[in-house]
Amino acid sequence: MAEASRIFHSTLFPTLSLQLSKPCYNSHVYPSLSLKKAPRPVQCSVSTSETKSTSSNATQEVPWGCDIDSLENAEALQKWLSDSGLPPQKMAIDKVAVGERGLVALKNVRKGEKLLFVPPSLFITADSEWSSPEAGQVLKQYSVPDWPLLATYLISEASAQKSSRWCNYISALPRQPYSLLYWTRAELDRYLEASQIRQRAIERVTDVIGTYNDLRLRIFSKYPDIFPEEVFNMETFRWSFGILFSRLVRLPSMNGKVALVPWADMLNHSCEVETFLDYDKSSQGVVFTTDRAYQPGEQVFISYGKKSNGELLLSYGFVPKEGTNPSDLVELPLSLKKSDRCYKEKLEALKKHGLSASQCYPIQITGWPLELMAYAYLAVSPPSMSKQFDEIAAAASNKSTIKKDLRYPDIEEKALQFILDSCESSISKQVALWIWM
Repeated sequence: MAEASRIFHSTLFPTLSLQLSKPCYNSHVYPSLSLKKAPRPVQCSVSTSETKSTSSNATQEVPWGCDIDSLENAEALQKWLSDSGLPPQKMAIDKVAVGERGLVALKNVRKGEKLLFVPPSLFITADSEWSSPEAGQVLKQYSVPDWPLLATYLISEASAQKSSRWCNYISALPRQPYSLLYWTRAELDRYLEASQIRQRAIERVTDVIGTYNDLRLRIFSKYPDIFPEEVFNMETFRWSFGILFSRLVRLPSMNGKVALVPWADMLNHSCEVETFLDYDKSSQGVVFTTDRAYQPGEQVFISYGKKSNGELLLSYGFVPKEGTNPSDLVELPLSLKKSDRCYKEKLEALKKHGLSASQCYPIQITGWPLELMAYAYLAVSPPSMSKQFDEIAAAASNKSTIKKDLRYPDIEEKALQFILDSCESSISKQVALWIWM
């Protein structure tokens, strides 16, 4: 959504706090792209602009948009938005310390005040009118899903330049958004080596490439006059999907409708606020309600959701300052010991509830889930507790609708030691990777 900081304010080399993992529980689900349906932060500069110049397969920037920290088109964007129905604002685009560009308060803003009021006429959705009606008709004819449709729409409107009603908006978008889509495979392997997010990043890159190839083979090649390759190519799709991943919002009050919302997408994320964008039926516009006061000149923030550092990096291309994200987590791998006399019985109990001998569970600053403690209890439980293996295994599964906070005082210390040993083992593996790297 908003401009991502290109300086990672935390170590990119793997630490336990930056394992950048996908939550095992209540994880954010991204739509399929398939046409088938603290005090001294380490500033690692793994930015797309810097890696591009040194990479052997450097990507080319698209011919539209602006530099990611540029204000050159901000005034034109604000004027166009105002002329197009955006009411007077208490915020303006400016260069900021967090996010490079953002919205700052022009006047005093009270806590609990509603801001923005972006009308639906300024949303970009799958139903938006095309400057090239033929292109839109072809994609609708092939029943292209919303995400690929929107990606193609952005490119089509960008290439239309001043004949597109979105010209001023697209001119203010970064011509190379911060996105893992711009990382080379070597960079993903190197900087995310000890992270479960690495595989998800590789899958995302693969999905985008596969989606473009599918569109090219099934549609673009059949209509070269409407979709010329010099416009609709891998680089422009990398750009459009980078924009979508970082800026597209889902509006709960519009039945989960996804949209690009100009102006609102200039708001940056803060882990310290909980307010989010949504459609307000009474004012008929996208708004957010401030959960703190702002003085003139202060940057105004929203929340992109309670996401781990890995989720934020994957979608928005940035990582918050180390230790500032209460939603950050790491996945702790736990495994039954094959030397356990009850290994077979415990494994059977786990399989019965959809688990395996090796499981991973999220650990956050605020603690860990009940399922993790249940697994630890099972791992250290003696043969005398065999009748309770099934109950414990059920509690270790996140598929159970009833969460049981099991307590076994006699083995609690052993269970906690098991968790500690697993943490130390995970850390030692990462230390070995640092040395190797």
